Amino acid sequence: MSSSITSRTQSLTSTQETSTLEPEVTLVVVPRERFQFAERSLESLYENTSFPFKLIYVDNNSPAKLRRYLESQAQAKGFQLVRSEYYLSPNQARNLGLSYVHSKYVVFVDNDVIFSPGWLKALVNCTKETGATVVGSLVCQYQPVHEIIHCAGGEYMSPEELAKFVKGEPTVPQVPGETGKWTVHEKTYFQNRRVEEVSDRLKREPIGFVEFHAMLVQTSLFEQIGYLDEGFSCTKEYIDFCMTVMRAGGTVYFEPASVVTFLTHPPAPPLNWADLPYFMIRWSDAWERESLMHFQEKWNLTESKYFQKRYKKLGWRRREELIKPWIAQLPFLSKERAKELEKQLVVWERKLNHYWFDRYTRKLAKAEANQLPNTKATHQNTDFHPATASRMR
Repeated sequence: MSSSITSRTQSLTSTQETSTLEPEVTLVVVPRERFQFAERSLESLYENTSFPFKLIYVDNNSPAKLRRYLESQAQAKGFQLVRSEYYLSPNQARNLGLSYVHSKYVVFVDNDVIFSPGWLKALVNCTKETGATVVGSLVCQYQPVHEIIHCAGGEYMSPEELAKFVKGEPTVPQVPGETGKWTVHEKTYFQNRRVEEVSDRLKREPIGFVEFHAMLVQTSLFEQIGYLDEGFSCTKEYIDFCMTVMRAGGTVYFEPASVVTFLTHPPAPPLNWADLPYFMIRWSDAWERESLMHFQEKWNLTESKYFQKRYKKLGWRRREELIKPWIAQLPFLSKERAKELEKQLVVWERKLNHYWFDRYTRKLAKAEANQLPNTKATHQNTDFHPATASRMR
């Protein structure tokens, strides 16, 4: 685990009760980009999960209303709530939750996910039947839920290139003065297709990558590879993790019998204003740029069109959620004027984002310098079984 996460968790002590029969799965829920769907997601989790589990919920400096809701639910349902008093990146939040996991399997879940019945059992069945190190769900997008595919797994290299990558053999000719041993692309299978149209082509299989929306991992893996890389603050952390798993000799599987839907794929429902501060940090130019640079440098990847395109599109999620919906409310504008206004707003929004991020980093540095406590844990009995899910502990 990185020193930053270790320092956050050293002061936390666990009063977690131990049951005679511990569930073999622990779920770690972390925020993806906002908080507005957290209640609906948590309700869906308990309604659609009959397989026994423990739950560790990372409250990433959520607004007061949600904070109170999570505290009451932790008491009522008996899960473990860990709160950070400032915004963590997704991998930082996952690592914080992971530091409390002692079960055979850990399942990372985002806080904007809606679950289908049997989703967890299908993941566990896959790892038990195949020995898979990592298993990812069929992830859908939009509402109505479970109809349009977001990710049915994917690839970042051809099978031949991947085989060489796993062995550490370069696939790019090595020329003095030029960097990069491998080139990545990103192909997400069946994205934007209707599930019913391709259901006969969706099968359990080894795959290049799955995403963190709902991902099972054998916990013992982290004893071998360490914790998740916090150099990935914003993007491509799922590809990095799957590359790490493959290099470590593990396997990644896609399991179509496990179906979930996340609710924030652009164009998503309007952003709540209370979620704007986290959204601006989560998709900041700084975090996105740092993540892409770290990805390229860590794996010795070429400066391909893959990276050039993404550097050019920095901030696109903020434009999709903040600028375009606002312009759409001005139907009297001509197309030319709307495009001109969008360009002007992009310039101003980018300046605002840089200011907001700088303000956040200064505040964070001050808190760390003063060694202010920033996380706390609400420890309840985290065992879950359908028969006792609703009763007070």
